[in-house]
Amino acid sequence: LSLSPLFLILHRKPLGFQDLGSHLESLLSEGEPIEDSKDQPVEGRLGPQPVVLDHTSGFEGLLFVDDDLLGVIGHSNFSSIRATTCVYKGKWAYEVLISSQGLMQIGWCTLNCRFNQEEGVGDTPDSYAYDGNRVRKWNVTTTNYGKDDRLVQKDCSLWRLHGEPTILITLAHIFNHFAPLMCKVYLVEDVLMNFLLGILEGGGSVDEHPLIQQLMDLFWLLMEDYEVNECLKQLMMSLLRAYRFSPIIPDLGFQIHYLRLTTAILHHEKSRKYLLNNRSTFDVLRSVVFFYIKTPLRVKEAGLEELIPTTWWPTHFDKEGKDEREPKDESADERLRRRAYERGCQRLKKRIEVVEELQVQILRLLLNNKDKSTGEASRYIFLNKFRKFLQENASNRGQHPTALCPPEYMVCFLHRLITAVRTCWDEGNRKNPGSVRSEEAYVPPQLFYNGKVDYFDLQRLGGLLSHLKKTLKDDLASKANIIIDPAEIQSTSMDDLDEDEESGAAQRPFGAAAMGGALARPSWLSSPTLGRANRFLSTAAVSLMTPRRPLSQPEKVKVRTLTVEQRTEEDIEGSHGNDGLLLGRPHEEPEQPVADKSLLEIVDGIVMMYNLSVHQQLGKMVVVADDVHEYAVALKDTDEKIARCPARRADILEELQKSQKVFSEKLNHLSRRLAWINATIYSKEKMLDVYWLLCVCIRTIEHADNTSSLFAFAPEFYLNVAMNAYSALKNYFSPANSMDELPGYEETLAKLAAILAKHFADPRIVGTDIKDSLMQALASYVCYPQSLRAVERIPEEHFCIYSGDDSPAVRPWAQTNWILVRLWRGCGFGYRYTRLPHLLKTKPEDANLPSLQKPCPSLLLQRHMAELLSMDKDMAASFLNSVLNQLNWAFSEFIGMIQEIQQAAERPERNFVDTRQLKVCATCFDLSVSLLRVLEMTVTLVPEIFLDWSRPSAELLLRRLAQLLNQVLNRVTAEKNLFDRVVNLRLPGLESVDHYPILVAVTGILVRILGVEPSSSSAGAATSTARPVRKHFSLHAYTDYISEEEKHKVELMLTFLTEESKQAAASTPTCEEDLCPICYAHSISAVFKPCSHKSCKACINQHLMNNKDCFFCKATITGVEDYSKPATS
Repeated sequence: LSLSPLFLILHRKPLGFQDLGSHLESLLSEGEPIEDSKDQPVEGRLGPQPVVLDHTSGFEGLLFVDDDLLGVIGHSNFSSIRATTCVYKGKWAYEVLISSQGLMQIGWCTLNCRFNQEEGVGDTPDSYAYDGNRVRKWNVTTTNYGKDDRLVQKDCSLWRLHGEPTILITLAHIFNHFAPLMCKVYLVEDVLMNFLLGILEGGGSVDEHPLIQQLMDLFWLLMEDYEVNECLKQLMMSLLRAYRFSPIIPDLGFQIHYLRLTTAILHHEKSRKYLLNNRSTFDVLRSVVFFYIKTPLRVKEAGLEELIPTTWWPTHFDKEGKDEREPKDESADERLRRRAYERGCQRLKKRIEVVEELQVQILRLLLNNKDKSTGEASRYIFLNKFRKFLQENASNRGQHPTALCPPEYMVCFLHRLITAVRTCWDEGNRKNPGSVRSEEAYVPPQLFYNGKVDYFDLQRLGGLLSHLKKTLKDDLASKANIIIDPAEIQSTSMDDLDEDEESGAAQRPFGAAAMGGALARPSWLSSPTLGRANRFLSTAAVSLMTPRRPLSQPEKVKVRTLTVEQRTEEDIEGSHGNDGLLLGRPHEEPEQPVADKSLLEIVDGIVMMYNLSVHQQLGKMVVVADDVHEYAVALKDTDEKIARCPARRADILEELQKSQKVFSEKLNHLSRRLAWINATIYSKEKMLDVYWLLCVCIRTIEHADNTSSLFAFAPEFYLNVAMNAYSALKNYFSPANSMDELPGYEETLAKLAAILAKHFADPRIVGTDIKDSLMQALASYVCYPQSLRAVERIPEEHFCIYSGDDSPAVRPWAQTNWILVRLWRGCGFGYRYTRLPHLLKTKPEDANLPSLQKPCPSLLLQRHMAELLSMDKDMAASFLNSVLNQLNWAFSEFIGMIQEIQQAAERPERNFVDTRQLKVCATCFDLSVSLLRVLEMTVTLVPEIFLDWSRPSAELLLRRLAQLLNQVLNRVTAEKNLFDRVVNLRLPGLESVDHYPILVAVTGILVRILGVEPSSSSAGAATSTARPVRKHFSLHAYTDYISEEEKHKVELMLTFLTEESKQAAASTPTCEEDLCPICYAHSISAVFKPCSHKSCKACINQHLMNNKDCFFCKATITGVEDYSKPATS
């Protein structure tokens, strides 16, 4: 037996196809099977019983053999292995079950036959083999084997079943002996499945095919239940294997045949419900295979060359290297190629849509809620299976990856499920016109807190569910008429306490419960033990009891809390006044019916499924389009080099032509593969599915937000999916599909922007990760013109610029400043660049990053910020003090890190710091630059904060600003300083650290302050900064970045500082007794009460921010009054 990498299983049963007829005759005549004795010797055969693989000496190559020596997997080029049996007389047959495609030869050989990596059975003179892939026999050379004979020849059109008793009795006798054979996997796969496929090929509709329906009826009528169960199990597993391993061909014919047969079988109600209820056969994890359309690894294998004979790729790029969607200078030949390629893509898409339609039909059968005549409807069986499937994938993620559904399967399953659910939703809407249409679908908020739907310990916006039920039990009672039993809360708390005592809080992998925000929140995917999960489900769920005080609704309904497997249709849909999944409707929720409750839970599961792995998989598949772009740029560059190559350099021309050929061949392959991916993953229909999911999440969040405090019960993944779905639409589906063509896109964009702006500082959200995600999403929003316009339409009361919390544990300020910086970029001094000057010649890792987009400042939001800071003086002072504190911290951290980097670089062994520390260092530098730009924006928009001396905080803020600017310039511009040495090292990870961004930002602040209203108080601070700027940094080297007007302003500033410094030097110095004893820089201007000690206003104001004790006597300062030196006679 010689095989390429495949999976092959030797069968364990002696019954074969060759003696099937005689065996059936023996069974029918004698009434009981005859088994050969295993110990009886057989003439012409040597070897043990049963036949197994020879894993000791009879193999060549890399092979994995099963423990029972009956299965083998090949992992090298044409491996070979023998069995443990020798035959020397008579006629013999062998059987194998092949479970994968590929080239393989199976046959006989003598003991003298020696194999190697190039020669296997059939390739040597003393061996004979059969190649089933090419239907040829081998003995050194190859010949045709013969025709493909079918074991069962039957004219299906003549097959009829009648109800005469004689025929039924005859069929009963036949099935009595034939039924045991229908449990054999090889007979089911090779005979029964092919026979049923032949019936479909003979004609007739797949929908309730009459002959297949009659056959299924006969199976259940004339066979024992356990026999039918085993037969259906083997049949469905055979169909799964056949569908999964069938070769990809242009018309997807094999896949269509197997899906049509699966659909016909599932139309039989009893068979469908058995398969749904069977745990090992048709669970969602296995059945997902039916909804997957695999991507061909080789273009030739899929026949895409015939389907898409003409290939095309973009050849026109803009200045930033991005594809131009409709290039103006496209030639006629390029236009013809592009249109021919698009026609081929459309042909491929139409063939794939046939398969997708069959897959949707299968799901619609599983979502049938009308087949209640034989027990529970199919939809509710499927719903419980689907929820279990989500639980397994959510709980095992990161721990047991082999038990998870592959992400590529999950993507296809999600799109088919969305189509099927929306179809069922719209059918219900037509029957009940007053309900919500699928275009306006959402998940009502009561699903999140009434205990009817299990979220497997996924993180809620407000923290852990048990904590929320303790703290919000009064809100649940008043707003949703739900009462929590105090005994259940106590029981849950005791369970948690016992576990903490047994295992210890430090040993918990996901942290403890967040108590009032004091502890760090656990991971959003906690995975407790099964025992704890069961106790949680049984004790911590919601129940309605007789309240201690009367509520607004007099009638109460007690809720049964059940596990997923125990739920029935009544628990989901409700009956006789019981709202089922929608129990506990808040007053803010409209009374309009939404849809069937079961569909609401499936939609909720679809959102969860997208969050688990679908979004990550969508991002992975974009790499093919990126490869096409890179090869297209490389090919265009090579063509240009060939055109410029001198005729005398034939050697260079030859190498360039070789590169050109390689790039063209690679692009031909990738463009066809990209056509397949665009048709199956990034098509317009798939884009509409993701957009529908985005709208569902937005409406769900809006409805949950209306419940005020109960919003904390909403799962975090709804916000994650809303942000990720928008990111996918923007970055993955375009430019092949335009977002502008989506219905209501502008309105949806504005709603999402409002959600991000309203909730990034929402006190009901406690998770730091989700807060950071909201802030980052809002920051990326303001980097693109279209989404920035949506942000500008947000009501002012929803947009919080400053959160007012400087706690390092919360840290919302860093992302807030990223937002402000992006609103300002394009307006600041020398701040119109997309990439820094010294990085222009390097290639960005990802040109689609928000930080690499063209500047698009928002004058409207700048004006809103200016009005806010002008009107609220206290908030303005608090905001600027926070920015200055952050700048002091960030720049100090940056200096400390580059000192460590410089010390490591000077060591003889050159032991550099790790990449993580380099990344943190670059982040501190970028943060320092962004904070300087925020200060520049504030000085430009609201200069009176620093220069209006009627404001009590103006002098202190200006003093602090001058000190920080001095600190920055002294560190960056000193002679042979540390900053220069680290920049010259050009370490990977510190590419953004350079003189230009930080010095230009400081210059912008100085120009704004001194250009508005020069004063003597600011001149002293700026005098020491003017000379380093002029000496060490020249703006003339950046003509593309610094305008002539900006250069002129800098020259005026330097002239002004020079004159002021001369005047200051010539003026009479202040008497030392009149100087502030703290700073010795300003005159005494304040006297403390009650101790009467004195200092300048700047020192005492800064001191009182942190301490109320006097500098000198430590007495508590109760007030500060202005002080002026009395006039002398």
